[in-house]
Amino acid sequence: MTLAVSAPVSAPFVSIPLSLQPHEYRSAVAAGAVPVDLRTAVEHRRSGALLGAVAVESDQALDLLHPGSGQALRGAEADSQWILVSEDGYDAEMLAWHLQARGVRGARFVVGGVRALRYAGIHGSVGDDALGFFDPR
Repeated sequence: MTLAVSAPVSAPFVSIPLSLQPHEYRSAVAAGAVPVDLRTAVEHRRSGALLGAVAVESDQALDLLHPGSGQALRGAEADSQWILVSEDGYDAEMLAWHLQARGVRGARFVVGGVRALRYAGIHGSVGDDALGFFDPR
């Protein structure tokens, strides 16, 4: 199969890096980035949820996170700060690249995905207002 392109594919320069190391996750969330867990419901049941993340399966992510889509989430803007997380990081990397190429400058992925976050002892975050819900008192 041959792919013909009439014009070169280009995207504007993005000053935000495409990747995020696991140890940078908490500070990025604290700075206002929204984590997006791209795993399926089966994967969530098997290995647990990423607390505080929006759950969006990877096959729907481009439509839901890109503001130009008719199915975009209300918070999807060109300057949205998304932290994409997949099981091993590969799907999230591809989706972050596609979102940045479409103008969503703050789309980033976690290198190594949920596996790397778990290895680093990071299971997501829950705001102080929600912690009382889990208080055993």
